[in-house]
Amino acid sequence: MNVTEWIGDLIRSDRTAAAPIMTHPGIEILGRKVIDAVTDGEIHFNAIKALVERFPQSAVSTVIMDLTVEAEAFGAALHFADNEVPSVVGRLVSDHGEVERLEIPSLDAGRVPEYLKANRLAAQHIDRPVFGGCIGPYSLAGRLYDMSEIMMAIYTEPETATLLLEKCTEFIMRYCRAIKETGVAGVIMAEPAAGLLSDEDCMQYSSVYVKKIVEAVQDDTFAVILHNCGNTGHCTRAMVATGAKGYHFGNKADMIEALRETPGDALVMGNLDPVGIFKSASEQEVVAATRDLLERASSFPNFVISSGCDTPPEVPFGNIEAFFRTIEEFNAAK
Repeated sequence: MNVTEWIGDLIRSDRTAAAPIMTHPGIEILGRKVIDAVTDGEIHFNAIKALVERFPQSAVSTVIMDLTVEAEAFGAALHFADNEVPSVVGRLVSDHGEVERLEIPSLDAGRVPEYLKANRLAAQHIDRPVFGGCIGPYSLAGRLYDMSEIMMAIYTEPETATLLLEKCTEFIMRYCRAIKETGVAGVIMAEPAAGLLSDEDCMQYSSVYVKKIVEAVQDDTFAVILHNCGNTGHCTRAMVATGAKGYHFGNKADMIEALRETPGDALVMGNLDPVGIFKSASEQEVVAATRDLLERASSFPNFVISSGCDTPPEVPFGNIEAFFRTIEEFNAAK
């Protein structure tokens, strides 16, 4: 598909599109556990498909936002639990010598093939744009070097930090090319750790590297959507400097300020709290929060309402239904 045209059509439409980052409810529809989906590409795909069938109102389908796939490929140790996305345990590299010796992994490493399988099956069998997922370079470097340590290293050992970022960027670029080859419409790149940086540091240690990936893979058939749920509004300028076709904001950001600071020809997505609203609120509170955001963002045609991040397991289905119902009612009243 021509993703550039699809984005243009969304922006020109008088309807507000909905695109929550949401896969876990599909896993629950299947009666499976998170660990099943994050280790088996076919189960992962079937979860995406089940969610499409249950909630056809979404403008897109997304894979699970799993920020450990790339770190595992490099050799990081992971902790797996039945109903949680895996997490990185410890640090893989701790000094310049270890970073120098760190090899850029092949795309056969770890669970990368299973995630590519999920993307490929979804692209083949789902009749709407499918967006794969990957981690951003700075967030990956933090998982390999330790998040606190990488934040210190950019000041005390910039050569080490830069070398690690270059290796992370090269691998993510290769991974994104492989995701593109599966036929999906794009990738949501999650770079939450960059939100811990100032705008200037975010530009230097994240956006410069993200831009390299964007320039390598983004075209009329493939869009990069940059997600930074750590951004409270202080590094939106750095996000925009990447040239991505879309920007996805977490619930800590002021969505209206984000819309004002981003290009009108890019999709700007967000930002209902995935835990506080989708999981923990009552249906009435979901309706109120959804309607409030729709009304406040109504003057921005490039706004796409979404969750602020990947929705967690055990979101009540009534809340998801309330979210989509409110959007339908809002659009019908225009």
